[in-house]
Amino acid sequence: MKLSLNWIKDYVKLPEDMDLTRLAYDLTMSTVEVEGAESLAERFEKIIVGEIKEVLPHPNADKLRVCRVDIGEGEIKDIVCGGSNLDAGMKVVVACPGAMVRWHGEGEPVEIKNAKLRGVESFGMICASVEVGLADLFPAGDDHEIMDVTSFGAPAGTPLAVALGLDDIILEIDNKSMTNRPDLWGHYGIARELAALYDLPLVEFPKYTPDTEEEYDVRIADVERCPRFIGAKVEGLSVKPSPFEMQSRIWRVGMRPINALVDITNYVMLATGQPTHVYDSNHIIDHIEVRRAKEGEKLQLLNDKELLLSTDDLVIADAEGAVGLAGVMGGAKDSVLPETESVIFECANFESRGIRRTALRYDNRTEASSRYEKAVDPERCDQALSLAMKLFSELYPEMKVVSFKDRYEKKLERAEIDVEFEWLDRRLGKRIPQEIVAKKLGTMGYDVTFSDKGMHIVVPTWRSTGDVSIKADIMEEVARMYGYENFEATTITTSFDGAINQLSVDLVRRVKEYLAFRCDMQEIFTYPWMTDEFVNALMPTTDGILALATPPAPNERYIRSSLLPNICKAIVKNERNFDEFDIFEEAQVFFDGDYTSDYEGEKLPAQKKHLGCAFVGSSDKVTELFRRAKGVIGSMPRFTHMEGFTFEKIEKPYWADETVWLNICLNGKKIGDLALLSKKAALACGIKVLSAVLVELDMDELVPFKSRTNRFARTPEFPMNEYDLSFLVDSMVKWDEIYAAVMTKKNELLRDVTFVDEYKGKQIPAGKKSVTIRLVIGSGEKTLTGAEIETVANGVVKKLVKNIGAEVRTV
Repeated sequence: MKLSLNWIKDYVKLPEDMDLTRLAYDLTMSTVEVEGAESLAERFEKIIVGEIKEVLPHPNADKLRVCRVDIGEGEIKDIVCGGSNLDAGMKVVVACPGAMVRWHGEGEPVEIKNAKLRGVESFGMICASVEVGLADLFPAGDDHEIMDVTSFGAPAGTPLAVALGLDDIILEIDNKSMTNRPDLWGHYGIARELAALYDLPLVEFPKYTPDTEEEYDVRIADVERCPRFIGAKVEGLSVKPSPFEMQSRIWRVGMRPINALVDITNYVMLATGQPTHVYDSNHIIDHIEVRRAKEGEKLQLLNDKELLLSTDDLVIADAEGAVGLAGVMGGAKDSVLPETESVIFECANFESRGIRRTALRYDNRTEASSRYEKAVDPERCDQALSLAMKLFSELYPEMKVVSFKDRYEKKLERAEIDVEFEWLDRRLGKRIPQEIVAKKLGTMGYDVTFSDKGMHIVVPTWRSTGDVSIKADIMEEVARMYGYENFEATTITTSFDGAINQLSVDLVRRVKEYLAFRCDMQEIFTYPWMTDEFVNALMPTTDGILALATPPAPNERYIRSSLLPNICKAIVKNERNFDEFDIFEEAQVFFDGDYTSDYEGEKLPAQKKHLGCAFVGSSDKVTELFRRAKGVIGSMPRFTHMEGFTFEKIEKPYWADETVWLNICLNGKKIGDLALLSKKAALACGIKVLSAVLVELDMDELVPFKSRTNRFARTPEFPMNEYDLSFLVDSMVKWDEIYAAVMTKKNELLRDVTFVDEYKGKQIPAGKKSVTIRLVIGSGEKTLTGAEIETVANGVVKKLVKNIGAEVRTV
């Protein structure tokens, strides 16, 4: 959120010499995180007001003019310009050499330099509003219109920021740091904090009393969702631009000025944090009612989005139907129109959860809804009403409130909290004198009374909407206003009896390092919820899957019970950029119905750590993908020091190919799956070109070794010889059978055997396959002769023929 320091000073008189760095530090340490502070004037450095004295034709270009411009103190400069509205006596914006502007409002800022344009020397540049970032305040009639600042009366040479009153500091506040502070979503709330922080007086809004006794017909059908609604009919208005100062303030903090009537409502919201709205009274029939929407009722919003409403939505309605979506946005036909002369002014309070549900349901979050969903207090309507009526009277001296109604059906009760001194001292780590506690809390609006053992605190209304509700909240208030930097560091006394060896935690890290470093895979991180299309593609049912009460999107309501849906979503995102890639994720998954842990009396669903992998590549390399996946997973126990597991075929995963799949088992128990993603599931996920072998493994079932199992092996002193053998076997023979046949009762000179290749083709008989293996033959005592090597190899051939019916290839 952006805040104007000049605007804040309307409500609290800060010292003129206050250091900005100190202000930002104090706010960050006590209240909200100040992410940055920008001097608005620096945007317009070396940009000044110039007065055109004469406009001459360009000797070499019909569309250009040579302007003789006074840039201050009588200094006249020639500036070449193609503006469509240039005239003698006009005051314009001049970017002097060294200024930064956006050429035609596009691209990155460029530095202005003196230049020769079509043979004429030109000093700097006469700017359009879009080129200096002021298009919202000075909208141009055409692409060539120059920004006219004649009406501001600033003499030539005046810096533009001074001429337009833009000499301000803009504070950038981190929204996350004040999510639980609805009182801070306006300039007045921050001013209140600064007044308390520096012990300065805070300007109060005078209470508004209407001049009329005529009551406007306001009805509230659901007081739980709308505790308070103020409606006022205001006449003697018109649609016109608001004063430049109002427009400027709205623009400085990131909104766009529209017209005086709309700008008043936005100004009030930005000042107080209380959203307001106006309706054209000629389009409101009979009365205003706050009610639930009827099933199937339609409403067209100001942004032209047409909604089909549900009974959970709260609407503002008249006698004919809904005219606005309560707390979110007004309707298109009933809001301010060009011919509007009288309005119904709305200042209301709505229940936060309902507003958030509605805004999310229609993907229509607004400045108003973002404030209401934080739980604005109903008493703030008084401040907003006071400021709004003041602005109406200033901008429209002939205006008149002809009817008014403040319907406050459900009063906000101020929270009351008792805090014991002993408890507070123990939590703070020191005793803070009662007079300091009383003063700090009192400056923030708390009513404090003391007893022998503690204090009774009545929380102000703007903090009683759930923000401050327990004594720990009071402790935080005292600590932050006392100053965290004023608490002395104390030494913590503890003893360490022995090293803590967390084997399971170490194993997780080793697995991730193995996959990332040794296997060259990329780790990904995904959200804990799943998208419906991937859930439907990969899971046979949603039974037992937890669902969010308020999902981030309508199609993302399920909490992950498997990592594979989000991994497939990552495949879809990367498929367009890469032909092959390997990714993995280690994260928690959640299950309904198996509650294993309690937290503050509430049971939590079971959580497990899973590992998910995807090996993605061309569809004509499925065999290579599967072998790579099996090799990576099969070698994992050896490199990460855990009990080894086996591959078996017990139960085919729902999403797997009919043939290419395996279950991962440990001690006879299935702990994961490794399989080719079926074509049907891939298409349902949107994976159109590539093939993927997926792996999911229950990390909680893995058993790490208590110590390393590596053994030292001496480097051979004599050569180790590699000998390749190719032979035919039945196509169903597995590598395990080949390995066992070779290594059972092996010759002591045979050191190892590894798989090289497998081939099926025209030269291979039906039902057969060609397998190539590599023998490692060597002696620790001498260099072997060729005859000795052949003897070992022939022995292996005989065992292959005898044990698995191999046929040595002769061609």
